[in-house]
Amino acid sequence: MPNLNRDTNTAIFMMCTGVACLSINDAIAKILMEHYSPFQILFIRTVLAFPFALFLALYSGGTNALRSYKPAVHVVRSLLWIAATIMFFTSVKYLDLAKATALIFVAPLFIAIISSVFLKESVSRAKWLAILAGFVGMLIIVRPGLIAFNAVTALPIATAVVYALLMLGARQIDPRESVWTQVLYLTGISGILSGLLVPFVWTAIRVEDLWLFAAITLFGITGMALMTQAFRLGSAVVIAPLDYTGLLWATLLGWLFWTEMPDTTTLVGAIVIVASGTYIIKNARNTA
Repeated sequence: MPNLNRDTNTAIFMMCTGVACLSINDAIAKILMEHYSPFQILFIRTVLAFPFALFLALYSGGTNALRSYKPAVHVVRSLLWIAATIMFFTSVKYLDLAKATALIFVAPLFIAIISSVFLKESVSRAKWLAILAGFVGMLIIVRPGLIAFNAVTALPIATAVVYALLMLGARQIDPRESVWTQVLYLTGISGILSGLLVPFVWTAIRVEDLWLFAAITLFGITGMALMTQAFRLGSAVVIAPLDYTGLLWATLLGWLFWTEMPDTTTLVGAIVIVASGTYIIKNARNTA
């Protein structure tokens, strides 16, 4: 029991730290988007991250970690990852960081819907009510009809849909592949695919931005590694809801760097989304 508690506490710490790292990653992306295309940011980040992903894969599984049993699955997931990243990076360029982050948190709702409709998984009435509540929270933030509709507002929501497909696509990965093999292929293939478009949008990198590209790579891969290890050590029911601490970090970073402060309506919508998502995650194993 002491070891179990220690592992859970360690997992909680890793998850919270990992979420903070990815929140900083998003803030840096918002800064870089002022001068560079999201494709260029993604390409440079993946190129710099690949050696670390390769090291982690070899360290955890040796040369066997370089083998994929279903490479086509990784290609499809990489395309989804690129689409999600490009849309979210574009959204944070125009939206407050906290607002974009709150809207992307509807992803668990889409995962539940897709699982029910297309994968025929059972969803209880209580979960459907939680899903409905989550979408009400989303509408509270977007406020359609009350303010002029901005197409950019739809980008975090579209990102959430693609992210849901990305997560569900993980079920198609061969169970013999380690998580670090998955990270390696996701990083490598994303770098290759984004590299095909980079020549058309490339902007000369300013010397003063070099440290930002290094930082976005460092925080991105550190956040991913910590969150992955957190799910290995702790129960998903305990760990997954901690992802919502990202909203606190997004609000803080938005206030520090851009004097952004979410209004009351956005905060209310975010609370509804977080509450509904937490319920769905914690009751993921329940059936109707």
